[in-house]
Amino acid sequence: MIAASSKSFGTASVGRYRWTICALLFFATTINYVDRQVLGILAPTLQRDIGWSEAQYGVIVSYFTLAYALGFLFAGRLMDWVGVRRGFTGAITAWSLAAMGHALAFTAGGFGAARFALGLGESANFPGSIKTVAEWFPRRERAFATGIFNAGTNVGAIVAPLMVPWITLRWGWRPAFLCTGALGFIWLAFWLAMYRSPDENTRLSSAELAYIRSDGPQPNTRIPWLRLLGYRQTWAVVVGKGLTDPVWWFYLFWLPKFLDARYGIKLATLAPPLIVIYLVADVGSVGGGWLSAPLIRRGWSLNSARKTALLIPALLIVPTMLAPRVTGLWTAVLIVSLAAAAHQWWSANIYTLSSDMFPTRAVGSVAGIGGFAGATMGFLFQRFTGQVLQSNHNDYRPIFVVCGLAYVTAWALIQLLAPRLRPIVDGE
Repeated sequence: MIAASSKSFGTASVGRYRWTICALLFFATTINYVDRQVLGILAPTLQRDIGWSEAQYGVIVSYFTLAYALGFLFAGRLMDWVGVRRGFTGAITAWSLAAMGHALAFTAGGFGAARFALGLGESANFPGSIKTVAEWFPRRERAFATGIFNAGTNVGAIVAPLMVPWITLRWGWRPAFLCTGALGFIWLAFWLAMYRSPDENTRLSSAELAYIRSDGPQPNTRIPWLRLLGYRQTWAVVVGKGLTDPVWWFYLFWLPKFLDARYGIKLATLAPPLIVIYLVADVGSVGGGWLSAPLIRRGWSLNSARKTALLIPALLIVPTMLAPRVTGLWTAVLIVSLAAAAHQWWSANIYTLSSDMFPTRAVGSVAGIGGFAGATMGFLFQRFTGQVLQSNHNDYRPIFVVCGLAYVTAWALIQLLAPRLRPIVDGE
């Protein structure tokens, strides 16, 4: 079906407004990651000023992932219920206000409360984005579109170390939270002006709408939330997210501290290594999302193309175990860059599994369940990391071993749970 339909359309002639929608998702994800990255960049500075221990910092950042997990349980279902236009409007308003609220914190408890509120708001971004991609793109383009918007995670992680030190060194850390938090309201103006569903959007040509619908009619029945837990396909998404998302949380919240502890990298010189790491990660996100489409065009099954696109990054990330063992800063940066690119490659494809196997009206819920699993494990991993570093005098080696082995383990379990990426049919 997929291979046949791809020959029926000249994609350049049908229109490209769907890519404008993808661009909106990219910028939302960029802002999402700018807001969550600010605390990680300022952590060494704030820790010296306020006096957090490693364990206390682990607790603070774990509140974000706890709220993110709880939010995922409801955010995906909310997107399926109210639609992505209204869902995104509420979400980005909530997380932007929470990001700005960090400027009002004076204690570790205050930062923990701000992180919790930020996690609740930001939890809607990925279920909403995955659902939007499922509505606006045929299956053969979804991994690529996901890779593009998911690249916003790395752009956000690049923009933040450029903005935050510059603002902080001139005006202080509180304006850094206020300025970055305000970005979401700029995006919201474009979203409200430009977004309608494909069936209602007057900017979309009839030819492009037909192309978007070229996979054929999609089941329109809701699958009850609890019933989703009975499908092995749901658990494949849960495993894929639950074992690997904590690694990305570790990079976001602990990488500046790792570079500070291991190589003495301070706030003023933090930007170059982080920019390199997340630029390389962008290549992994877009390239990894692109890979399965040409494989499908060459006659590969969806299952073979997607599983191959997951196996390659799972193997590439194994050498991350060596990062804390090397003596040179830029050797460590190279290793972590490869790991970050491999994660984003993996992420672009693991997100797409939910739209590969479930009808459109269940995609947001499945993505939310997977995100809940990833954030819950991330909550536990943040606390585990803090305790390990506190008791082992900032020895990061055990943490990086876990990071290096997580993906190959997840890939093997996905293969066991979903040996074929067969779409769910209501009543199966």
